[in-house]
Amino acid sequence: MSRFQQIFNSIPVVTKNLIIINFLVWLFMMVCGQRMDLDVVRFGGLHYWGASDFNPAQLLTYMFMHSTTDLAHILFNMFTLFMFGITLERVLGPGRFLFYYLSCGVGAALVQELVWALTWHDMFTKLLANMNGVDFATMGAYIDHTVAMGQDLPFLNSLITVGASGAIFGVLLAFGMIFPNRPLFIMFIPVPIKAKWMVIGYGVIELLIGLSQPGSTVAHFAHLGGMIFGFLIILWWKRKGVIHGGYY
Repeated sequence: MSRFQQIFNSIPVVTKNLIIINFLVWLFMMVCGQRMDLDVVRFGGLHYWGASDFNPAQLLTYMFMHSTTDLAHILFNMFTLFMFGITLERVLGPGRFLFYYLSCGVGAALVQELVWALTWHDMFTKLLANMNGVDFATMGAYIDHTVAMGQDLPFLNSLITVGASGAIFGVLLAFGMIFPNRPLFIMFIPVPIKAKWMVIGYGVIELLIGLSQPGSTVAHFAHLGGMIFGFLIILWWKRKGVIHGGYY
């Protein structure tokens, strides 16, 4: 216990509290779902902006929520935050690190909203056409007419995502940019890999999976969104001299 307490006390304040908050919210979701029959995801999960259940606060709240049926979801995210967030917070400082983390999370949400806006029509047209036994063009025309009349499309509420993954991928991106040559060991790979190659590899994998599986329940483009916004922020800070090359 004393060893655990030493490790816990050594975690910087922002990283520590982000981990605590995420686990507390996850426990709250478990209790609400099992004992109170309250659908927390409906209110706090990120919905498509055109859905009736969307509200702007979800751009922030969704990143503190995780799946209650997949324990690996929160464990992987918080372990990654623990492994890389500690170093980044010490380099950037608590305030700047918190700004960066939240900005990547919101950026990931905005990219996911854009992807939904570009894909939902064809995706649901095909699905509903098959369900109702009509052709694609007929269903597409019906949906377009419904939208033009200003009527609600309930099925849009099924577009939901939760999780800190967008912010976490932003953290990985920052680590790779600030410590590009730091050797890292990745599971199932017996040799160390430089941080910059790990980050590039993750980005390519997310892009390929996102393009090949547009209907996936994993928000791969949100992960890329976190990395894109993270790249822009770190690049700006480097040009301003906030971050220099002395960390290589």
